[in-house]
Amino acid sequence: MRYEVRALSPDHLMTQLVLDAQDEDDARRQTATRGLAVAEVRPAKGLRVPAALGGATARQWSLVLFSQELLALLRAGLSIVEGLEALLEKEANETARAILQRLLAGLRDGKRLSVVLAEQPAHFPPLYVGIVRAAEGTSDLPRSLARYLDYRQRVDGVRGKVVSAAIYPCILALVGGAVSFFLVGYVVPSFAQIYQGTGRSLPFLSRLLMDWGRFAGAHSAPLAAGIVALAALLALGVRHTVRRGGVGRLLAVIPGMAARVRIYELSRLYLTMGMLLEGGITVVAAMASIQGMMSADVAARLRLASDAVQAGTPLSDAFEAQGLATPISLRMLRVGERSGELGAMLTRSAEFYDGEIGRWIDRFTRIFEPLLMAAIGIIVGAIVVLLYMPIFDLADSLQ
Repeated sequence: MRYEVRALSPDHLMTQLVLDAQDEDDARRQTATRGLAVAEVRPAKGLRVPAALGGATARQWSLVLFSQELLALLRAGLSIVEGLEALLEKEANETARAILQRLLAGLRDGKRLSVVLAEQPAHFPPLYVGIVRAAEGTSDLPRSLARYLDYRQRVDGVRGKVVSAAIYPCILALVGGAVSFFLVGYVVPSFAQIYQGTGRSLPFLSRLLMDWGRFAGAHSAPLAAGIVALAALLALGVRHTVRRGGVGRLLAVIPGMAARVRIYELSRLYLTMGMLLEGGITVVAAMASIQGMMSADVAARLRLASDAVQAGTPLSDAFEAQGLATPISLRMLRVGERSGELGAMLTRSAEFYDGEIGRWIDRFTRIFEPLLMAAIGIIVGAIVVLLYMPIFDLADSLQ
């Protein structure tokens, strides 16, 4: 039976858990073993573990959350099997429970953790399997998990900046488009009927606006349906492009964006490869692991660079020949090759360019948002002025 438990943590924070227990006493014992003081225990009815407190959501498996919880248990001194058993005991989501059960079954059959993870490619990507396989050779799984979480935090941080920068302009464009459609589809036809009865000749631009308003008013439903269909097709196109990795190619068409897209791709390349090298994976194996994560152009260049490295060429020279290094990253790569800290230098190169990308996003949003607001204001203002120009003309004639 499932029980909802409210408990007090050692740092005096109230925590809510959902546990599978035989009775309330068993739920209290499980809570106490976690170092929590029980405040309230009651049967859970149709509850799920919140994503911030306990496991994956009902719709998806959170690899980051799984890694965070497993890392905490391993650092507390539990073995990998004990850690997975603890996660299984508290997990309420059926999908997550099935994944954990398969992991435990594989480990109990004597398989290595990386092999068990590789058997579920839909939930554990090759990159994750690679760092776990490297950690098995060094017997330092907690450090590899911490390195992966740091990597995901960096990647998600850059992606979050891009998404945050795009939200406000999208809202502005949506509101501006809705206001313009309302004016043209509802307000302009009303004014057109008024002006039609005056018998006066309208200015050319006002006449065009009135004709369009009458057309929009007479076909408002088909126009609205067409706009919705166009938006849906655009959303599907963007989604398809994102899945195929074509966003970089689309953005590169915009003037001034090609250099930024290249910096972003190189930053991801350096960060991912640096994490793998620091985890103990060889240069050639790391380059092979990350090819599927890069765009088609970068992946092709990476394959050629990998062939050069296997032929005995230093990584810095191979990257320089294939255009995968900037002047700054090239110097840092050569320093890393001399000092034996190539992975750390790749990570530092990624940090440098992540900062540059963040600063550019801030500058871009500060410039683009006012320009977008001005454009929307000009469009709406032009519609209003063209509506009232005949009124001004009529007032002048009356005077």
